[in-house]
Amino acid sequence: MSIKNVKEKIAPLQNQLLNHSLYQNITTNIDLEIFLKHHVFAVWDFMSLLKALQNKLTCTTLPWIPTKHPETRYLINEIVLAEETDVDINGNHKSHYEMYLDAMKTYGVSTNQIELFLESSLSLGNIFVAIRNSKLPQSLQDFLEFTFNVAIEGQPHQIAAAFTFGREDLIPNMFTEILKNFQQNFPEKDLSKLVYYFERHIELDADEHGPMALQMIEELCENDQRKWKEVEETSILALEKRIALWNGIESEILESKEVVSL
Repeated sequence: MSIKNVKEKIAPLQNQLLNHSLYQNITTNIDLEIFLKHHVFAVWDFMSLLKALQNKLTCTTLPWIPTKHPETRYLINEIVLAEETDVDINGNHKSHYEMYLDAMKTYGVSTNQIELFLESSLSLGNIFVAIRNSKLPQSLQDFLEFTFNVAIEGQPHQIAAAFTFGREDLIPNMFTEILKNFQQNFPEKDLSKLVYYFERHIELDADEHGPMALQMIEELCENDQRKWKEVEETSILALEKRIALWNGIESEILESKEVVSL
């Protein structure tokens, strides 16, 4: 098995995401607000997948000892630098999550939901209890539980699969579709910070992080067919959870449209 085999296997699911009807249904301010309040959780939990990889594939303990794959070390540290301390639209260093919060606030969308959730997870000391105790939509709870199950329990190649095929390899094309919709349906709105966030991800993931993440998968799996199979299985689950999340957001948007039309 190889990268090519995995890509062929997951292609139908990736196509579902790229052609999802959600994008066409984000047409009003309310629709966009619903999308942002859900999607910000995916922006946030991505960092836990990345940090799980950093913990497993680089040395984050004392004394420092070099780990096995120098190129993989470079990839992880490079992505951590870009994701945790990138340059925002005003030239300030911020994480992509913080950029997203700024974009939401600029557009007038409350960030209370995710900020209260993060406070709850810290006070409880258990992310799974925080998820189950939350009043988040079921599709979002399932998405988060999958992420943290993989990040906490997964082997490096499984975490890398969710990270690569569920995020990095998918994001450029998916975000391009989202951007097309935003620019078409909200030409009069100041979405500059949001557009900057999406364009920054497209630039980094398509040109740098995506190809390097694929190389990481190959280094972690080598000729181990069991690992390749688990990469395939994890990638499929990651994409299925994203599709379910998109379905959940779309359902909420369509319900709000029905209420408005009554």
